[in-house]
Amino acid sequence: MNKTINKKYNPALVEDKIYDFWLKESYFHVSVDEGKKPYSIVIPPPNLTGVLHLGHALNNTIQDIIIRYKRMQGYNTLWLPGTDHASIAVHNIIENIMAEEGITRHELGREKFLERAWQWKEKYGNIIIEQLKKLGCSCDWKRERFTMDPGFSKAVLTAFKMFYDDGLIYQDFRMINWCPKCLTTIADIEVKREVEEGNFWYIDYLMKGEDNFITIATTRPETMLGDSAVAVHSQDKRYKSYVGKTAILPLINRELPIISDDRVDPEFGTGAVKITPAHDFDDYEIGLTHNLEQINIFDDNAKINKNIPEYKGLDRYECREKVIEDLKKLGQLRKVEKHNLAIGRHDRCNIIIEPRISKQWFVKMKSLANMGIKVVKDHKIKFIPKNWEKVYFHWMENIKDWCISRQLWWGHRIPVWYCEDCDDIMVELEPPKKCKSCESESIYQDEDVLDTWFSSALWPFSTMGWPEQTAELGYFFPTETLTTANEIIFFWVARMIMTSLYFMKKIPFRRVFIHPTIYDKFGKKMSKSLGNVIDPIPVMEKYGTDALRFTLSFLTSPGRNIALGEETIKGMRNFANKIWNAARFVQMSTEGINFKDINEDSLCYQLEDRWIIRRFNITVRNVIDNLEEFNFAEASKQLYKFFWGEYCDWYIELCKNRLYQDEDKIAKKTAGYLLIKILESYLRLLHPFMPFISEEIWQSIPHDGESIMISPYPEYKIEEIDKEAEYKMEILMDVISAIREVRSQLSVSPQKRFSAYLITDHLEKKSLIIKNNEKIMRLAGLNSVDFVGKIDDLANYSKSIASGIDIFIPLLELIDRDKELMRLNNRLGEVKERYERSLNKFSNKQFLEKAPEQVVLGERGNLEKFKKEIVSIEEQISILKSKK
Repeated sequence: MNKTINKKYNPALVEDKIYDFWLKESYFHVSVDEGKKPYSIVIPPPNLTGVLHLGHALNNTIQDIIIRYKRMQGYNTLWLPGTDHASIAVHNIIENIMAEEGITRHELGREKFLERAWQWKEKYGNIIIEQLKKLGCSCDWKRERFTMDPGFSKAVLTAFKMFYDDGLIYQDFRMINWCPKCLTTIADIEVKREVEEGNFWYIDYLMKGEDNFITIATTRPETMLGDSAVAVHSQDKRYKSYVGKTAILPLINRELPIISDDRVDPEFGTGAVKITPAHDFDDYEIGLTHNLEQINIFDDNAKINKNIPEYKGLDRYECREKVIEDLKKLGQLRKVEKHNLAIGRHDRCNIIIEPRISKQWFVKMKSLANMGIKVVKDHKIKFIPKNWEKVYFHWMENIKDWCISRQLWWGHRIPVWYCEDCDDIMVELEPPKKCKSCESESIYQDEDVLDTWFSSALWPFSTMGWPEQTAELGYFFPTETLTTANEIIFFWVARMIMTSLYFMKKIPFRRVFIHPTIYDKFGKKMSKSLGNVIDPIPVMEKYGTDALRFTLSFLTSPGRNIALGEETIKGMRNFANKIWNAARFVQMSTEGINFKDINEDSLCYQLEDRWIIRRFNITVRNVIDNLEEFNFAEASKQLYKFFWGEYCDWYIELCKNRLYQDEDKIAKKTAGYLLIKILESYLRLLHPFMPFISEEIWQSIPHDGESIMISPYPEYKIEEIDKEAEYKMEILMDVISAIREVRSQLSVSPQKRFSAYLITDHLEKKSLIIKNNEKIMRLAGLNSVDFVGKIDDLANYSKSIASGIDIFIPLLELIDRDKELMRLNNRLGEVKERYERSLNKFSNKQFLEKAPEQVVLGERGNLEKFKKEIVSIEEQISILKSKK
């Protein structure tokens, strides 16, 4: 017994109930089944500290669409979830809590600090997982992983030891990003670079033994205290006579060689630059080339250290002011100019990072990168869109060794032990009791932890049990698809490829879908400061989860970013309501029909029945084809167009006459049966996109099976391609639409009935119209449809052409000509004004260069729409004026 569909759709009453039903029945959980083909995805693990934002919602909606689609196609689908331990983020949270208590982590101690971190994880670390469930994600939650769970930790330590034993991990002094607040090395991806207002300080460096000077320009005068040289471009004629000479560093009186190097930009400042190898990435590389001294002037807190006693203890910005003051006193500060520059800040604490040389652990990357390049060039891994392969290759071909150590406590502690007596280094999976070389018990472990990205790089195979050779690893690995954002191609995607090839000798996934970036409806980046951020949680509560999911899929096509406003989500909420209301109508209109006893051979299909079967079949093919190409936007548009524009607007309307009569029981049964059959099949086609409403309605109408999510996905059936039915229906729809268009243009009331006069020499079309006369009258709101040989008084008729048929509608009996002329002229003025505003945007160079492609295309569509409306209104005015 199917339940009655409520009058209104209330997502809040449906979603939690349905999700609990799916969980209870373990529909998301799978086991190894050699009799079925596997399809696996590993979730990009959200940070432990994270809460659901639109990027998460988009990425996980895409993954859920894929996994539900493949599950319904019969694959043994695994979507493996988990979270990342987010080393720095958790560190900041715990340290901020402690700061309120007036203690530091060093006062608390490592063990007590880690106890607090684990307690916080247990209390708050599951928030984003619950939000992913709210989104409808059909992950195998029984297999949920955490990057610091015991099994994963074993994988991380094993990977480190294997790399080390194979000579790929080493320790050295290198230039790194240092956060003076968090007191740790940070990855490039954790540095946000934004243009800020700064200065160029022009400083005169006196020449040794000459009454002359060379002027350099710098944006960081405090770092001059660590200068080792002055550099100019080899082809810069202004400085050819200076190369090989010596300058004197102001304030410190250090002798600096003047060198030439083609990496110097002659257009930067004066073309002569100070070289500070210990505090600038570019200077570091130049320093290595020229064997320059590396003079570290900062301590861990970015205060001047003992190497510069004159300024020792000053904060870097206090030091800047003092240096500027002292240069002025010497008369060697020539001038100061405003200059905008890119400032790197730690994305966690917003503190400006400090480039510095530090002893860290590194992974040699060149040989790993070569393997990663080869598998993509050999098409074993495919990027979608393909243009992201260029970005991937550029980074891999210019790769540098990877700094993997972090000066933190929360994370995987580096499995390296040092002997205090013989300086031996041991790398072990389990803590050793004594030195392997001298057997001394005076050993201690490295204080640092590994970069979070090191553990994340192992995610696809370590989540399945590696380093153990588990059944899951043998069956579900490699995975099929990875969906992710473009900004972590370097830091995550590439590293997963390299580690998988190294440890597993296999690729980690076959396809990488780089999803779009979401902007606001005006094409601006979403940010809290602009107040244009859309929070998915309240949006789901307001409009329903399916509305948000379908909005995101509707806007997701390869290579195009998304411009999103809340009105678009509201529109998809209206679509959900349309589905609900149509389903309720069909259910109410087919009460009393026993669908289980219906034999399809006993039914009598009319033209519209054959047409809707074909149209649904074509929609199935189009949706599947686009899903396979990751064109979620086009797949969604096909679903939208079929249901609203064909099933509801045409088929339901055409069926009403049969449903509301009892004389022809076969006709009534046929219409009712097909309405239900197409609806049930459509809900299965829609389910991966809008899982909640599709399940709720499906459970309320005749169906086979216990849940829509484990029912078969519709398949394209070539035998259901009835081209004749489509051809004939298109003629009928063209005629009806043309009459409706005239009614709409002339603002004729829907209740007003009138006659339409048709002229055609095409006998087949004429026969088709006569046979379907009743349908045309009912849907177009006519008294009659009459074929005539000619129209004598053309001035009194509006003429349209549809499918080669001339359609004449008597005008003067329908409207007040003068009132209609006034309305049309007012409307014409409004539309012309909008057209001019839109046209002006295309004369704006900034709009064309800076607006996202989607916004420009949308505006171009508006321009075309306004142009067509202007032509249409002017035609109507011309017609009415001719009737005087």
